[in-house]
Amino acid sequence: MELRPLHSLDGLLKFAGLARSTFYYQQKVLLADDKYAGLKDLIQATFYEHKGRYGYRRITAALRRAGHLVNHKTVQKLMGQLGLKSLIRVKKYRSYKGETGKAAPNLLKRDFKAQYLKETLNN
Repeated sequence: MELRPLHSLDGLLKFAGLARSTFYYQQKVLLADDKYAGLKDLIQATFYEHKGRYGYRRITAALRRAGHLVNHKTVQKLMGQLGLKSLIRVKKYRSYKGETGKAAPNLLKRDFKAQYLKETLNN
């Protein structure tokens, strides 16, 4: 913009290798307001209110409960733009050291022990 008073727009665009439509489009985009500014604030507030434990699904549900009509894909996209990632809780390892369930009685007198490798019942 500093060179604009000194040179023609056509000359500057030709030197930069830009189309005239691209220049005016980018100028319009820079001046446009953010369509989702209010929704971004709500998403961030909900995310930090729940200490980063809510992902896009639960944030969408919370916003819908609050009366905001919002699509889950929009919430997911905006969370990506804001850099919000939920914490993934690692499941605690619990090895059971007690008794296992009751074993069924051996009514058929099953004997599945082999004396040697590949032993069959036809012996």
